[in-house]
Amino acid sequence: MTTPPTTTPGSLRRTGSARGPGSPARPNVTARLGFLLLGGIALLAGLDGALLLLGLAAPIDAVRLSAVHGPLMVFGFVGTVVALERAVAVRRGWAYFAPGLFGGGGIALISPLPVIVGQTALVAGSALLLAIYAEIWRKQGAVSTAVQVLGALAGLMATIFWLRGIGIPQLAPLLILYLVLTIAGERLELSRISPTVNRRAEGWMLGISLNLSFGSVVALVWPVAGYPLLGAGMLALVGWLFRHDVATRLVRSTGLPRYMAGCLLAGYGWLLVVGGIWLLQGPVYSGPAYDALMHAVFLGFVMSMIMAHAPTILPAVLRRPLPYRPVMYLPAVLLHVSLLARVLLGDTYGWPVLVQWGGVFNIVAVLLFVLIAVLSVLLPNGTGLLAAPRGTTVPSSAALRGSLL
Repeated sequence: MTTPPTTTPGSLRRTGSARGPGSPARPNVTARLGFLLLGGIALLAGLDGALLLLGLAAPIDAVRLSAVHGPLMVFGFVGTVVALERAVAVRRGWAYFAPGLFGGGGIALISPLPVIVGQTALVAGSALLLAIYAEIWRKQGAVSTAVQVLGALAGLMATIFWLRGIGIPQLAPLLILYLVLTIAGERLELSRISPTVNRRAEGWMLGISLNLSFGSVVALVWPVAGYPLLGAGMLALVGWLFRHDVATRLVRSTGLPRYMAGCLLAGYGWLLVVGGIWLLQGPVYSGPAYDALMHAVFLGFVMSMIMAHAPTILPAVLRRPLPYRPVMYLPAVLLHVSLLARVLLGDTYGWPVLVQWGGVFNIVAVLLFVLIAVLSVLLPNGTGLLAAPRGTTVPSSAALRGSLL
């Protein structure tokens, strides 16, 4: 039986106990699929906007899609997925309003409705996500939860400031920390089986997270001082992950654990780019450095996390198997290779054609992974390239309480 690298007995303690007596009825699998579809629509619209920003032809040529590309991807897509997984884990009916607000906000952003409608929905979804974490903390407070709360606070601040008219480039640190700290907190919880993770290691993680949070606030009012703080904090976080995350050991295994660990470590590597830009260049609001910064974290890091955890978390959400298949390496490798061409060659050396082609293959990699995931769910046994390795089994949903990120 293949054991995913993020499934540990300790990981069951965190959110599985958040359900109390008399919990209201929760949406069924069909409703959960509906939330994922809202996130999927936001993803497709965001990718369409990405083509427009690259100066290429897109299926829908609408200026609005390019204007809301960032919030669509961060909140409409990833925010919906994060909130849905948290709602499933906390086992409270009211919690499902969070993914509904994120998904509905994404739809509003691409609709003829005023942009403020979508912005308001994203603010409400972010506030409700914090309420979900409060429920988790009430049942069992932990450093890992505190780190995720800091991430959720960054997300709420970003949505409020965007609603108030501050531009996305100025809010980039908050958008980045929203997802990076959410993931870091989850990795802390899931790395408790590591012999190096003790109270001291947890203290370092909390300290680094607080430093990043402080730096993001300083960066808004005093960028010259805030961005070096962010850069040093991000590099420290990468050091913690490479030192303590169980992925550094499981990458030497086989099958699903190795695939997941490989995606995780590749994603951590892209955070070095983010930390380096903040530390060496300070505030960047446009141009090649901004393109490299944003896509290193949201494609290289976040999408790699999604590719890593989808085979274990989607079954917990949809109660349908998503078997690991070696072909899943194809979109993961394509994502990182095309991003290397885009960032380390196109952005660094000023070759716009490589930025465009790298961006195109970034999109192809994301869509290819979605296609493989959908076909794997619909054809659980699979044939040909979609055939699962012999002896592979899918862990039961009851054993999965980690984040999709």
